[in-house]
Formats: sequence, structure tokens, C-alpha cells
Amino acid sequence: MMNDNIDPQLAQNGDPRNVQDTYKNWKLEAIKNDLQAKAFGVHVAIENYQHDYNIGTIVRSANAFNVAGVHIIGKRHWNRRGAMATEKYLQLYHHPTVVDFINWVAPTTLVIIGIDNIANSIPLHQANIPENAILVFGQEGPGLSVEMQSYCKRIIAIEQFGSTRSINVGVAAGIVLYEWVRRHHITM
Repeated sequence: MMNDNIDPQLAQNGDPRNVQDTYKNWKLEAIKNDLQAKAFGVHVAIENYQHDYNIGTIVRSANAFNVAGVHIIGKRHWNRRGAMATEKYLQLYHHPTVVDFINWVAPTTLVIIGIDNIANSIPLHQANIPENAILVFGQEGPGLSVEMQSYCKRIIAIEQFGSTRSINVGVAAGIVLYEWVRRHHITM
């Protein structure tokens, strides 16, 4: 019996892609469809008003944690190198402005949660991160725009203990996504 998910070329020549063994030799669309069917309800959004090179890293983390969608707010173009082609397997959205993003979120049940280490942020270990969250990350450096902050239900900061004021936004995304999955989908 033939498996419709299998790409005959990949099966014959070997699959060079960095995919889990489960997906070896699968067609790209078959992988994407399977991941979407199993995706967690959380979304990730990234403000891209200065062309941030960390977006690729965030997208790669979003793939690793199988989020339901990735939203780029602002400039459409971003450096895909850090994503290592993982964007091909995700549902990507582009919103030219914060208001466009807010209009997309409005009819959903998603709760906008900002991630930034600004005054009055809630420490991650104390923060309520709802299961139906859309986690919004700002630009490396300036962080979330003031406009975006005004739409966030709450803003969460990752506790830090060294001399630097902040960690890389790509790293921050991985930490917060893992914490979301740990709280909502890992049973001990």
C-alpha cells in the first residue's frame, strides 16, 4: 500500500532535510498539514518595524513548539536564514500595522500577552499565561512598541540574574514557549 505522504524522490535519493524521523521522506505539504492538525493553540507575533534579524530564530522556535501561527507585524521581509527553512511548515501571517494585527485578533479568543522587561512587567514564574495566548515579542533593543503595549492583557518579563539588562529576543521566545508548553501540555 502506497503512503500518499511519501515523496518518491526523497525516498529514493535520501532526505537531507532537518526533520524528525517521523517526517523523513514526507512531502512538504504533508508535513505542514500534519503539524497544523496537531498544533498547539498558542500563536507567536513579532514586531518587525526595524527589520530584526532575530525573527528567523523565533520562527524556528515556533516550529519546534508547533505553534498554531506566526504573525509578522510591520515589514514583510525578514531574514529567513535563522529559521533554517522551518517557516515552510508553519502558518505565517503578515500584518502591515499593529492595528491590522489587532483587527485579526479581535474576532478570536486569543489573549495578547507581551514579552518585554519593562517597568511593571510580571516575572515569568509568577505570570498567568493563558492557553489561548498570542505571545508578542518586540524588536531586539527597543522591545515592544508603546502602541503594542497598550493592547497587551499583560506584559511578562523573564527573570535574569547576570549583569546584562536583557537577553536576545530569539532566546526569550524559546524560553517563554517552553514555559507555555510546560504549563499546558507536559504532564509530570
